[in-house]
Amino acid sequence: MRKIAVFTGTRAEYGLLYWLLKDIKEDVDLDLQIIAGAMHLSPEFGLTYKQIENDGFVINEKIEMLLSSDSAIGTAKSMGLGIIGFADALARMKPDILVILGDRFEALAIAQTAMILRIPIAHIHGGEITEGAYDDAIRHAITKLSLFHFTSSETHRNRVIQLGEAPIRVHNVGAIGLDHLNRSQFMSVEALSDSLGFNLKKPFLLVTYHPVTLMNEPAKDSFTNLLAALDYFPNLQVILTYPNADDGGREIIPILESYAKNQPERVLSIPSLGQLRYLSAVKYASAVIGNSSSGIIEVPSFKVPTVNIGSRQKGRLCAESVFLSSTNVDDIVDTIRIALESDITHVTNPYGQGNASELIINELKASNLDQVKTFHDILGDV
Repeated sequence: MRKIAVFTGTRAEYGLLYWLLKDIKEDVDLDLQIIAGAMHLSPEFGLTYKQIENDGFVINEKIEMLLSSDSAIGTAKSMGLGIIGFADALARMKPDILVILGDRFEALAIAQTAMILRIPIAHIHGGEITEGAYDDAIRHAITKLSLFHFTSSETHRNRVIQLGEAPIRVHNVGAIGLDHLNRSQFMSVEALSDSLGFNLKKPFLLVTYHPVTLMNEPAKDSFTNLLAALDYFPNLQVILTYPNADDGGREIIPILESYAKNQPERVLSIPSLGQLRYLSAVKYASAVIGNSSSGIIEVPSFKVPTVNIGSRQKGRLCAESVFLSSTNVDDIVDTIRIALESDITHVTNPYGQGNASELIINELKASNLDQVKTFHDILGDV
């Protein structure tokens, strides 16, 4: 059996990986190994490793690495701790392939470790652009550390090839999070309300804002402007989810909690919804607001508008249902109004059809692991 290790460090990433994990687990030719670290093990961010276990998965290794810090120095030190933990874990597990999704600092830490240990890496969601975050550089760095690539669009596949990766190992499978559209049973509004302990009796907005780590967009100021804009829509309820553990994320949390505490009938704050509740909330939301990648990649398939705020996701391929706003209060208010009034029933999601897991599984089983990676020079194709 081929041993496939999958790394997850955040609630959002795990939600995207759910069906791939399930399919690997059920495949008689594959042996699933799970490494959980970073935010999953943090009480501050909801101890979300418990959700993985509640879903019936066994976590082979739990890597404590996340410092309770809100600075770039703390993030860099967390990466160092992660590398130490990942080295021991991978040495014990000895996987044939390591699967990594995305572009976060903890993903880079385990990718560096696996490369040194000569464990082939399969990278999901390479070739994308997010100019407002250092995730952009991390994503491309992981591409260069990886042997196999699974992109979410043909545009992104071409970009990975442009980075010097051999076309035969770069596969456009679509966005893996869209597998939920075809395979998950979403909750009713009533069941969602009961699960949240919050009566969704009015139309509501689903809001997630993460710090911008590369451009001049102070997290506290931008998030305060977003909350001020929400006050212009008193007849809409609001579900506010926590930011991630990037620099500046922790200073947002008290502001978020205070906003919800002052309007308990209108606003719910929650560290993590989990994928099923999150996507169920998306299904019934009047709009999704903030700067999470899910607003661009998954939400358009629900025919729900997205208001993408600021520069974090700048450069991403967007559907027509994604409305772009600056962090200015008036601009946010105007963009929310436009989004709520727009007809987006015709929108097509450019990120695929929701069968990525099957395509990835096929390649993981068939791939030659003895390949020696070399730089593919596109000039040789001319």
